[in-house]
Amino acid sequence: MAQPLTIEDLRIMAKRRVPRMFYDYADSGAWTESTYRANEQDFAAVKLRQRVAVDMTNRTLASTMVGQPVAMPVALAPTGLTGMQHADGEILAARAAHKAGVPFTLSTMSICSLEDIANHVGQPFWFQLYVMKDRDFISRLIQRAKAAGVTALVLTLDLQILGQRHKDVRNGLSAPPKPTLMNMLNLATKPRWCLKMLDTPRRGFGNIVGHVTGVADMSSLSSWTADQFDPKLNWDDVKWIKDLWGGKLILKGILDAEDAEMAAQSGADAIIVSNHGGRQLDGALSSIAALPAIVDQVGGRIEILFDGGIRSGQDVIKALALGAHGTFIGRAFLYGLGAMGEAGVTRCLDIIRKELDVTMALCGLRDILDVDARILVGGREGAVKALAGR
Repeated sequence: MAQPLTIEDLRIMAKRRVPRMFYDYADSGAWTESTYRANEQDFAAVKLRQRVAVDMTNRTLASTMVGQPVAMPVALAPTGLTGMQHADGEILAARAAHKAGVPFTLSTMSICSLEDIANHVGQPFWFQLYVMKDRDFISRLIQRAKAAGVTALVLTLDLQILGQRHKDVRNGLSAPPKPTLMNMLNLATKPRWCLKMLDTPRRGFGNIVGHVTGVADMSSLSSWTADQFDPKLNWDDVKWIKDLWGGKLILKGILDAEDAEMAAQSGADAIIVSNHGGRQLDGALSSIAALPAIVDQVGGRIEILFDGGIRSGQDVIKALALGAHGTFIGRAFLYGLGAMGEAGVTRCLDIIRKELDVTMALCGLRDILDVDARILVGGREGAVKALAGR
């Protein structure tokens, strides 16, 4: 393929180059995948107003996210097993994000560890936390995040139990892949991936293995994680983590206005409107459909960020127009990583930036901070009605 021009181009490349179980892990949802599909498709219902004969010079995409200056209001979302899309994937993605002037968020379930990112990237980053039953481990993990230079903690609230992810079950997902005949045959078609993976020692969950009593390798990790996601997680735990962390706290996984209200009262600095990429409750609203009601409930009292289905700069500007202060991309950068490594993540961010800049200009604006519902056909009310009719 020639130089990829869209996120879809990167997706096609990644599908050819990444082993099936890891590509499917990134590019799938729960159960029937209806919410996974809606996240992306519902953006099409929101239409933009094209404006003409306006001054389009001296445009800027510069903004902030939780007080941090960003080159554009886009961050790399926390994604598990990123280092299985490409060897050392989290390190490569963090480097690309730093070069682009946007935040990188490391997942608890990453392949590269907190210390790996700190040592090999050397720049501040964000860290996403899952709450486990082993609270001593969580306390130590938060302290490790502080020591690694993490500047914002992203607490995920929507994974108390694991959603029904049928492709992962059928593929026998594991890191590294189990040496079954099906896996070996598939890996034989991915020589570039295999060579890169053989050249790195990072093939397990770096934030967990060796840091938990009784978990020293991948075989013992699987039984530990199966029992560790905590169904008892509640708002008292959020307060405990907030006090223990003491820094910027972002709550991820808010999809309901009542939960948004609780989040605003919790003292967190921001929320992320997200349905976990459609990987938890299948049949839930798409993130973009849920956004307006949450903005109505807590807009102005807490910073509202957005995650779910973004595949273009146009998707970014639509989320901003409906009230988000900033956005996250997950699958989009994973496609780039799987397709071309660090260069692919850079290409993904370049594509998003270019599309965002051109769209803003054609909507008659020069500053991303001026984006609001005026750029939408029918304004905010028209967009909400269109989304309700999907």
